[in-house]
Amino acid sequence: MENDKLLKTLERIADTLERISPPKPTPTNLEVGDAFVWNADNETLELIINVSKIQIQLLKGIELQQKELLKNTRQFASGFPANNILLWGARGTGKSSLVKAAHSQVNDESDFKLVLIEIHREDIQTLPKLLRVISLSRRRIIIFCDDLSFDGGDNSYKSLKTILDGGLQGKPENILFYATSNRRHLMARDMIENESSTAINPNESIEEKVSLSDRFGLWLGFHNIDQDTYFNIVGTYAEYYKLDIAQETLKTEANEWAVTRGARSGRVAWQFIQNLAGRLGKTLS
Repeated sequence: MENDKLLKTLERIADTLERISPPKPTPTNLEVGDAFVWNADNETLELIINVSKIQIQLLKGIELQQKELLKNTRQFASGFPANNILLWGARGTGKSSLVKAAHSQVNDESDFKLVLIEIHREDIQTLPKLLRVISLSRRRIIIFCDDLSFDGGDNSYKSLKTILDGGLQGKPENILFYATSNRRHLMARDMIENESSTAINPNESIEEKVSLSDRFGLWLGFHNIDQDTYFNIVGTYAEYYKLDIAQETLKTEANEWAVTRGARSGRVAWQFIQNLAGRLGKTLS
């Protein structure tokens, strides 16, 4: 009798736990879309319907970088060999915007759509798991990490080698890795110098981390812009979004905005345009 009561109690507890526990995530089918974000916690891909992006023709001052990135991405989309790319340099110069814009542009041109999967910097160590999730897909995939860098004692960079080098099995032909970073070598210079000065063999101590950036086939550098380029970016936005303002007034206000921010960049230009459009009662769509 006591055993029967205990069994019924345990069954009620099990039923309750099943009702309140979240359902097991369903793996995402890569055929349902072209842009996803990797959710490392439950090892699934979240479909992104509307990607936050800027039209590629609006990205001024980075024409050379745009040309190289588009060429590499088009090669990849067409089924030909292409390189992993590191976009490095000054903040706010359009690195991540260019990646998203290039993905959109190439997909608009081709019937063979590329998949863009964003992985957050803090989830880099889960790259092998992401590769297992997408390993059976025949679609061509770009894995993208924004603002990639590594700090002292951080060994998650070793997971990145899985996709850059491929290990014994080799890198999958249908996968590329694009990353943006403020650092050319993905780690701070003072960290490199500190490891070099304290190691028994300085060269061996830092070679593995510093050479990580060498594993990217293409490096695209982004640098601070001059005033004329800044005004060109602002003017292009104002014309595209049909913001009714005199050119001299536009330049004066854009310059004042840059002075208050202490910098001139594509990001600062876009922030100014958002402020201007709001004041003029216009939407940016």
